[in-house]
Amino acid sequence: MQLSIDNHRTALGDLSRMECTALRGLAILAIMLHNYCHWLGGIVQENEYQYIQGNVNGLDRVLANPDLLLPVHLISFFGHYGVPVFLFLSAYGLELKYGGNAVQPVQTIRQNARSAWHFISYHFAKLWRMMIAGFIIFVVIDNITPGAFHYNVVRILTMLGMVNNFLPNPDTQIWPGPYWYFGLMLQLYVVYRLLLYRRHWGWTVALMAVCIGIQFCFDPEGEAMNWYRYNFMGGVLPFGTGLLYARFCRQTGMNKAIWWMELIVSAFCIMELSHSEVGWTFTPMFICSFTIALIKILPTTWLKPLTWLGALSAALFVIHPTARKIIIPISRHGDVYTGLLLYIIVALGAAWLLRLVMTKVPKPTMKS
Repeated sequence: MQLSIDNHRTALGDLSRMECTALRGLAILAIMLHNYCHWLGGIVQENEYQYIQGNVNGLDRVLANPDLLLPVHLISFFGHYGVPVFLFLSAYGLELKYGGNAVQPVQTIRQNARSAWHFISYHFAKLWRMMIAGFIIFVVIDNITPGAFHYNVVRILTMLGMVNNFLPNPDTQIWPGPYWYFGLMLQLYVVYRLLLYRRHWGWTVALMAVCIGIQFCFDPEGEAMNWYRYNFMGGVLPFGTGLLYARFCRQTGMNKAIWWMELIVSAFCIMELSHSEVGWTFTPMFICSFTIALIKILPTTWLKPLTWLGALSAALFVIHPTARKIIIPISRHGDVYTGLLLYIIVALGAAWLLRLVMTKVPKPTMKS
């Protein structure tokens, strides 16, 4: 859901429109920087889909012996947590827009099926509209630069249908890699409309508990865990947290001292929980609380750059893999920060242009 930028912190549940857009900007900044940094040789890798103890040990080593590349190591390890923030915001926006306080009205099976179909097809069209624009640009650039990906019919068709997350070994099937998010969001839209929409909060908590419980059955470094977390089951925790936050959290009485305390406690929990498989499972919740607290304590003037990024977030998400493919050889040849700076400039400029172009493309509408 695209949120407009207000000059003031207009109330939108507990989070204002400006704060939601700034959170989106913070999330896309983390994601685009992570997706560049973790491609560089010798950089600490993240635990996004699997819990790999060696990656945590690598983080501890660079923290104990910091050098000029420490920011790159930290972005590589933690930057992927922009995705849970996006999931949180998506559920938060869905619940405020569609959930309301009403119990789901009684409908015939046919009426309910038609309503669900309209909802899912509308959100599919919204995702596809942005995905296809970025995918076309990426494929062209990928095939005229070194290291082109080998597509086949299955990979292409599942990309177009945004169902490639279901393929075995999805990390080797989806290209560009960040586009796994489109399939994840499509699944969560379906889950929201069929299972969580205007239902008792217990449905959300139960789904979160079941998905987390099943995850504990897998080898943390195994391929089954990788596949599981590529799909909606791995994103239910932050998504469900966003839905519950929209329904129940009203923290208007919290002052900045409390937000500072939440920020510090969340940061401590993130670092500590990242060191065990069980803790790692729940880290996205503290990522969400950390980013909310951070946005709450920032003055409005400091939020403006983040809200600008947030307004560009959709275009920036689809175009940054193309910018990475072009620019990353500079960093790989030794000029790490030069390449990173050029990547940021190119990605932002390309996203701004893409956003202008996409304003000419009709947006989908949802039938009532």
